[in-house]
Amino acid sequence: MDSENKILIGSWIQAVGTVLSAVSSTRFLVRVEEQSEGLDMVGNVLQATGNALEADGQEGYTIGKIGNGIQAIGNITVISGLLIEEDTIIRDKLFISGNLLQALGGAAALRDEWDGPDVDTMAIIGNLLQVIGNSLQAIGGANEIKTGESESIEAIINTGSWIQAIGSVILAIDITKEQANIK
Repeated sequence: MDSENKILIGSWIQAVGTVLSAVSSTRFLVRVEEQSEGLDMVGNVLQATGNALEADGQEGYTIGKIGNGIQAIGNITVISGLLIEEDTIIRDKLFISGNLLQALGGAAALRDEWDGPDVDTMAIIGNLLQVIGNSLQAIGGANEIKTGESESIEAIINTGSWIQAIGSVILAIDITKEQANIK
């Protein structure tokens, strides 16, 4: 598979993964906890796979390539937390750390979009939304540990999930348009 296809396919795999993870955090869509966790697991696996494909498709060593790699590591960290059977502080800390790593990776990718003569506004917006979304999820997780409450914090995490999903879909559309030379 050539580099452009890796980036394109990776962006859509990541977008599908973020949407699945957002759906998993939306209680009126998925009411059974086991189904929610399973859907979140699949979503994070897809996100990690998509980010890894995007990183692999990028030529040379750029901040964006490193950012995609960091995002994939963040997803793997979240997956590690989901594999812990009991609801523990370690599980919650892995969720928080994974989302912070994803935000850091997104910030690196965002930084990479500012370089060069052509500024890609859609890519900037998409990456910025992902950074905001992941940050909200981490903040929600940290507040849940701190307060012990989950219902009021759930809205923060859910909002962050959907903001991240919107950002990743915007990026996938942007990459698709860019590769098709559509402005």
